[in-house]
Amino acid sequence: MMMLTRHVSRRLAAYVDGELAPRNAQRVEFHMGRCARCRTDYGHVRFGMSIVEHLPSIEAPEAIWTSIEAALRGNRSNTTSTVRAWRMIFVAAAIVAVVALVSWRLTQQRGVLWEVVRLDGSPAVGARQISGVGQVAAGEWIETDSGSRAAVNVGGIGSVEIAPNTRVRVVTMRADEHRLALARGEIRARISAPPRLFFVDTAAGTAIDLGCEYTLNTDEDGFGLLSVTKGWVSFQSNGLESLVPAGASCQTRPSVGPGIPYFDDAPEGLKQALAAFGFEKGGTDALDIILTESSVRDTLSLCHLLSRVHAGDRTRVTART
Repeated sequence: MMMLTRHVSRRLAAYVDGELAPRNAQRVEFHMGRCARCRTDYGHVRFGMSIVEHLPSIEAPEAIWTSIEAALRGNRSNTTSTVRAWRMIFVAAAIVAVVALVSWRLTQQRGVLWEVVRLDGSPAVGARQISGVGQVAAGEWIETDSGSRAAVNVGGIGSVEIAPNTRVRVVTMRADEHRLALARGEIRARISAPPRLFFVDTAAGTAIDLGCEYTLNTDEDGFGLLSVTKGWVSFQSNGLESLVPAGASCQTRPSVGPGIPYFDDAPEGLKQALAAFGFEKGGTDALDIILTESSVRDTLSLCHLLSRVHAGDRTRVTART
């Protein structure tokens, strides 16, 4: 009960680093579920730590270290010289911190404009055609026709290849959020960054990068397909989530969001039954086919199925996993 009345802000850094005992971590999570202030503090702590992780390593000027070593090697033992030596150390540390901060800020400022590279044809950013290398700002659209392709450098965390006949908008360019909106067409994302920094919105929901490579295509209504080649992707819409690992895919539909993911080498009958159950109200017939066609490898699909079947059918699905 104490955790309901006392804020947990002082424990958040240890919680984010995984240093709390399991019981204490659970108490922090329980409290944050009921405390908006601590949830806000938690977001600030995570953001601050993510910035620290991206700070560049910068060496102090050699002259500073030479001066420090000379001061420490000196035979002066009086208090004044000791204070002076430590003062120099603190000044050096401050200089290193300032240089790192300035460097990071300059890096972020350069990230305000992302680089767009022409791969084929005549891709366009807004009304500007890209003949070689161009730039795109937040709010601008990138478009390709049937004969053009382009690639975007996503703020230094990865790249996105834009296929022909695609329309995609850059929504957000921040250190803690890189977001695109795919109106139609296909993109291939290659992201190397901490999870949940790269997002792609479609009419059916949002693909959230968990450190991966994937292909996402959609039409303007939200009918599409997410296929993952490395890592994991979370596709979310209206409280519904599908976790898609490497070698698996997930269909998307308007008003429904993500379907039930499946491994690409699953039997076609299983794939069709999963689509029928998830999107077409296939009911008992589709569920019977899923349980008959699935194998141990299809536990991915069965685990997602558990939250989408009627309570009375969960025992059947559990028995098959």
